[in-house]
Amino acid sequence: MEKVLLITVDLESDAERWPVDDIAQELGELVLACKAEVVDNIISVRKKATPNFFIGRGKAQEIGLISEELGADTVIFSHDLSGTQQRNLEEAIGKKTIDRTQLILDIFARHAKSPEGKMQVELAQLQYLMPRLVGKGLILSRLGGGIGTRGPGEQKLEVDRRRIRQRIENLKDDLKHLTLHRQTIRKKRRENRVSSVALVGYTNSGKSTLLNALTSAGQIVHDALFTTLDPLTKNLKLPNGERIVISDTVGFLHKLPHNLIEAFKATLEEVKEAGLLVHVLDAAHSKVYERHKAVMDVLNELSLNNIPIITCLNKTDLLEDKVWLANLKADFVNTVEISAKERSNLDGLLDKIQNSLPQEMVSVELLVPHSKMSLVDLFYRQGKVLDIKYLQKGVKLRLNLPKPIYQKIARDPSIVIY
Repeated sequence: MEKVLLITVDLESDAERWPVDDIAQELGELVLACKAEVVDNIISVRKKATPNFFIGRGKAQEIGLISEELGADTVIFSHDLSGTQQRNLEEAIGKKTIDRTQLILDIFARHAKSPEGKMQVELAQLQYLMPRLVGKGLILSRLGGGIGTRGPGEQKLEVDRRRIRQRIENLKDDLKHLTLHRQTIRKKRRENRVSSVALVGYTNSGKSTLLNALTSAGQIVHDALFTTLDPLTKNLKLPNGERIVISDTVGFLHKLPHNLIEAFKATLEEVKEAGLLVHVLDAAHSKVYERHKAVMDVLNELSLNNIPIITCLNKTDLLEDKVWLANLKADFVNTVEISAKERSNLDGLLDKIQNSLPQEMVSVELLVPHSKMSLVDLFYRQGKVLDIKYLQKGVKLRLNLPKPIYQKIARDPSIVIY
């Protein structure tokens, strides 16, 4: 198992910095998601980063001695490093040195399963590598594996700018074709007036568990960061009989690197096309407010702040303080409290989704002749039958139907609509 020494830097110049203990804890959780062992987490408080070593030459040399003493294989910094800083730190420390973005990319590379997911990870890796090619020294000679060196196909990093630039363009073209395919599917949904709902939220907030609870999707669930990378869309039937699609998406993170957002725009288009967002929030987490803000910041960056949002307060089974829950409900808008793991109050969430979506169902009472009994099966599959009576003239039903189906049968003279 790879041994990792963490360096959590608390920069006083960072206007939006989190408490250093929270940054250190999350960095440790990211490393655990890479199946590595944390040997220590050193906190370094600085007024601002230095251009050459980020934390200064003396501190870098001190870290080199500590890493040697602890037997660390890799040193990981909590902040992004420039190519120059990374090269100088590796030379001063004498160990493989990577930053937070490389760590996140490693987790993504582990969890990408679909061809699209793998392409998006590779694109993000190459876009990260491109400006760091010149003078990488030790970094470009890493062939031993471990965190920060993993990628689709285990491609070597010793490639020139021209080949990387060409590969980036090829990946963008391939992803564009996949995007067009997704757009075709979404166009059919719009034509059929199928509403779309997207689950968004901080990583490890319980989105996949919720999708499983609502749809029996069988999505793999782990108590770890970024276990879901590839989007998953499932059909869901609401209490009024309306059929919608609901999508699980990649989790967000505090200061999610911009190039990752850019690379995963194809995945996040499911969110853009949604008529409603369900923001799954870990109500039991001590930093629930900070995580809420982090997610909203990403949504704002993606220009998705105009889509209606339900704030889904999840993991209420872990809450003992009901006053805390009451405060959350007061502080956030359009809330519903649930426990996806315990399948608690899912009906309340479905009602909230149903009431928040544009009304696409029509309540109707009609008589279907015996010669068109196949329609009754359609009504059960696509709508919600509230009452049915078998009469001599035909079958009389009281039901909710999707508008397109209602408009179609309304033109049939053999069907009597009351």
